[in-house]
Amino acid sequence: MSFVNIPLEQKQAVWQELSGIKEQFAARHWFPGTSGNLSLRIGDYASDNFHFAITASGKDKSVSTPSDFLFVDQAGRPCETTDLKPSAETLIHCEIYRETGCGAVFHVHTVFNNLVSEYFGEGGAVPIQGLELIKAFNIWEENAAITIPVLPNYAEIPRIAELVSGVLNPAIPGILLRGHGIYAWGKNAFEAKRHLEAFEFIFEYIYRDLLLRKS
Repeated sequence: MSFVNIPLEQKQAVWQELSGIKEQFAARHWFPGTSGNLSLRIGDYASDNFHFAITASGKDKSVSTPSDFLFVDQAGRPCETTDLKPSAETLIHCEIYRETGCGAVFHVHTVFNNLVSEYFGEGGAVPIQGLELIKAFNIWEENAAITIPVLPNYAEIPRIAELVSGVLNPAIPGILLRGHGIYAWGKNAFEAKRHLEAFEFIFEYIYRDLLLRKS
């Protein structure tokens, strides 16, 4: 399905859903400054042909306006005539959609995900074992162990985007950028939100556990 054939009501539903999620995350202070970005895929999917709505660049995410989001294609190009610019990190969303076929990608900056990504950054991954919230990723083994990839936070977004396919693990719906933030995804907005919340709990747990061990 081409973008022009996607019904208006579907586009409006995507905008409404993203707006509600943005409001929830802003209330948790997950968008300091104008940071972070949210996207939700719309229409049919092929790895070389898909579309999604994404937050516009430089917007205050604590307020809602008609210019909060725009639709882009699989290369991150706007699908409609607009003066809005997609988030600077749109290409990373493109690569996650291309590699996973997921339905939503959420990216936030928090103190805990920044600290944890820095602490484990040199090793390229955050190791986690035995935490209950691992079940949020549909991993049910007793004392399960997972790792969350950590990518370098290059100034040039295409350099980051080209690394995504090399570290992405379909079983672990998240990637950290070192000293920057977390990208979490899911088959829809509900699942992506669940995964993001689980990651954030885990990061806070790891940070506090490290403090206790050093005290």
